[in-house]
Order: sequence, then C-alpha cells, then structure tokens
Amino acid sequence: MIDREQLLAWPFEEVVQQYTARDAMLYALSLGFGDEPLDAVHLRHVLEDRLRVFPTMALVLAHPGPWTANPATGIDRKRVVHGEQSLVIHKPLPLSGTVRSRNRVVAVLDKGVDKGAAIRTERQLHDAVTGELLASIAGTTFCRGDGGFEARGGQSAAPAPAATPPRPERAPDAVASLPTRTQAALLYRLNGDYNPLHADPAAARAAGFERPISHGLLSFGLCARMIEESFPGWHLTAIDARFAKPMFPGETLVTELWRDGEDTLWFRALCKERNVEVLSNGRARLVRERE
Repeated sequence: MIDREQLLAWPFEEVVQQYTARDAMLYALSLGFGDEPLDAVHLRHVLEDRLRVFPTMALVLAHPGPWTANPATGIDRKRVVHGEQSLVIHKPLPLSGTVRSRNRVVAVLDKGVDKGAAIRTERQLHDAVTGELLASIAGTTFCRGDGGFEARGGQSAAPAPAATPPRPERAPDAVASLPTRTQAALLYRLNGDYNPLHADPAAARAAGFERPISHGLLSFGLCARMIEESFPGWHLTAIDARFAKPMFPGETLVTELWRDGEDTLWFRALCKERNVEVLSNGRARLVRERE
C-alpha cells in the first residue's frame, strides 16, 4: 500500500547522461522523421550535417527510470499509466553533450479505492558542464490500483496545477494528421522506456489492454511535431497536455489546433480509427525561429 510520506521523501539519485548526435537522430526517427526522406524538415532532424535536436527529446534524457516498479513504493506497477505531462524549454538542446537531473515527488493524491492515486513529479534538466538550465519537466502518474491508502483521501502535499483555460468554442484553426507505424512502440522504447506494457502482449493483457499500447510520450512528441509542422517558422518552447486514452501502434493521430494570439495555442489529439480523444487540455507556446 502507498505511504504518502515515504513517496514524498523518495531518495532519487541524480541522473547524469551523455548523449550524442546519433541518439538525437534515433529519437527523431522514433517520431517518424525520415518517413519523407526527401523532405528538408525531416532531414534536418536525422542528418548530422544539419542536425537540430527536436525539443521533446528533453523528456527522455536523464530520466529517473521505472522507479514505481520498486516494491518499496507500494505501487502496483502493472496498473500504472502516464496521466499528464508538461515541458518548458529554456534553451535548445545541444547536438550532443552531458545532462543531469534529479526527480522529486511533489504531490500524492488519494482519489479513492475505485479511482486510484495520482503522483506528481518534477525535475529540471541541466547541462552537466555549464550548469545551464535546459528544460523544466513535470508529470503526473495515475496508479489505477492504489487508491484508498488514506482513510480521508483527497489530500495533497502540494497545490494542484492551475486549471487549463478552456479552448475556444470554434472550429480548429488547423488540423494535422499523422499515421503511426505498427512498430512505433518498439522503436520508441529504444529511447530508454522499456516498460513491457508497450512491447509484450502478455504484459499488456495483464494490464487490461488487448495488445501493447504506444508510449504516452510518443503521442506527446508526435503532437509537438505536428504543431511545429503546422506553423512553419515557429519553434516549440513549451507544451503540456493530459493523456486521455491510449493509442495503439499503427493508428493515425489527428491533432486539432486553436491559435490564441500570436505565440500560444490550444490543442487536442484524437485517434482517427476509433474516434477517441488521446490527448486533452493541450497547451503550447511557440517562438519565432531565428534567422
């Protein structure tokens, strides 16, 4: 059973990771860059002589790993799903380098026996050599089998994130569609997330899914890619969203975008084949590309 105070004091170690241009290209390939091998935008993310590291790669660098799988947490790992994610880019990632971060639990919420628990974590990604802050990362994990650990429930050790303003009541300003590969999850896991839920049919069935599902961060990264491609000349500098439903590899992701002024937008993403919302409450901030 979950012990809130134990999780809030969880002894995360600092993670230091060296990455190369090859890692950046592998990450881009896992987001489908390169499917159009004559397209200049694709090649910019997969060829070393013009390489740009895609911003959401920050999410997979110096990651704390599957810490919820540690039996001492009291968490039922088989029923853990990614709930929410946010990313703020303070400085573009170098083409290669060494980064460091330390995860911390900032809130643990008991939603009740039937609803599970929510754990919010934060970490900051720094350049290990210069000390510069590269990205701020926060996320929420839903532990579907671990609610009811506290009789009163519903108490959090930190304020909940501010509610996302509602998106406009109008048709989207842009719609983007992107098919995914049937092997998408098998490729994306090479970025460091080896949760069998995304690869092993037996593990997926044990978690209540008919087959392995795509990583939430894969859908998140694909949305980020479609946002940038929908607004040429702009780069992503912040993005956050809630994971509403899982995607299955091979399905088509459709992203609807609403502009809010010049540099901010709302978005949501749907699975075309099943007509279900995959990412909701999406917000993103853009900055003009430097000449």
